[in-house]
Amino acid sequence: MKEVFAKRKQDFRQQCLKYLRYVLNDHFVLFLLVFMGFLGVQYSQLLRHFPTNHLPIIASLVVLSLFILPFGRIATYLEKPDMLFLLVQEQAVIDFIKGQIWRSYLLYAVLQTGMLLLLAPLFLALGLPIWGFGLYCLLMLLLKWFLFQGKGGRFFMAGRLNWQYAIAAEEGRKQKLLRFFALFTNVKGISNSVKRREYLDGLTRLVSKQHSKTWQNMFLRSYLRNGDLFPLTLRLLLLALLTIIFVSQSWIAAGFVVLFNYLLLFQLLALYEAFDYQYLTQLFPLDRKDKIKGARQIITAVGHSVLLFETLVALLFFQDRAAVLPILGVTVLLYLLYLPFKLNRCTFVNDVRPNESYQKT
Repeated sequence: MKEVFAKRKQDFRQQCLKYLRYVLNDHFVLFLLVFMGFLGVQYSQLLRHFPTNHLPIIASLVVLSLFILPFGRIATYLEKPDMLFLLVQEQAVIDFIKGQIWRSYLLYAVLQTGMLLLLAPLFLALGLPIWGFGLYCLLMLLLKWFLFQGKGGRFFMAGRLNWQYAIAAEEGRKQKLLRFFALFTNVKGISNSVKRREYLDGLTRLVSKQHSKTWQNMFLRSYLRNGDLFPLTLRLLLLALLTIIFVSQSWIAAGFVVLFNYLLLFQLLALYEAFDYQYLTQLFPLDRKDKIKGARQIITAVGHSVLLFETLVALLFFQDRAAVLPILGVTVLLYLLYLPFKLNRCTFVNDVRPNESYQKT
């Protein structure tokens, strides 16, 4: 049993390392180095000119502590067939999961303590003694231990393994990691779920129910209900707005906003292939160019809506309002030039694949 789970762990790690090469490319690493240098300078300036009003610093540390405390998931590496094929080895699986609870706790406890150590100068500047900071770290570790015990307890029910919950939790953990990698490259193995979201039904009326706008209606409903595209848009928009509000350097904040807009566009491109598994769509009495047109209109509408919110907030918070211009210019160019190029390329790839398979047969 140990060999089975060790093999699964190694395979998933190899998969993550393969995608990590695309995340940590030369440009992104350079960007991270510049960003870390910027944070280091700002952190040093904050410590040298520590504000007399400690309330915002205390509130920020409390919020950050509450954020990192529940962070972390338990890796079990269970799969759906295990409910049937490993049932006879249930006790061995239970022992493995209990060990994984301890290992996952140690991993995230080290990460949590490391982050607190980075913030140690702020605690000391607030007047907290070193022994007090040590007690605070121990308290955080103790609370995290109880949280992990609570998370691990959900895997068991009346002394037996709750197979359905454990498998669903592991699938959710893997999907979270794969969706992160999907921000930078195409990732295999991502599963989507359909959720109606009734509060968004009003947005479906923005596109008229006409024959010529069939693809626009389908892509809009797919964006609002299928997969993670709509929540992802909200998350990237929130990150962009927080960057605009809290980063004092307007031009640096503008660079981050452009990066978030590019990541959003890169993810929205997946909308074009949302109905490729529906072979009946090939029978639609519509030209193939209508599909490209529909995807482009919906993706552009989403991107421009996000850009509108970012522009309004930037005009309110940017000290140098000229930094709004690159946000507008680069984002508009992405949707005018980069988006049609990528959509046409997706169409070319989809057209070539059937011909290649036909020739091989």
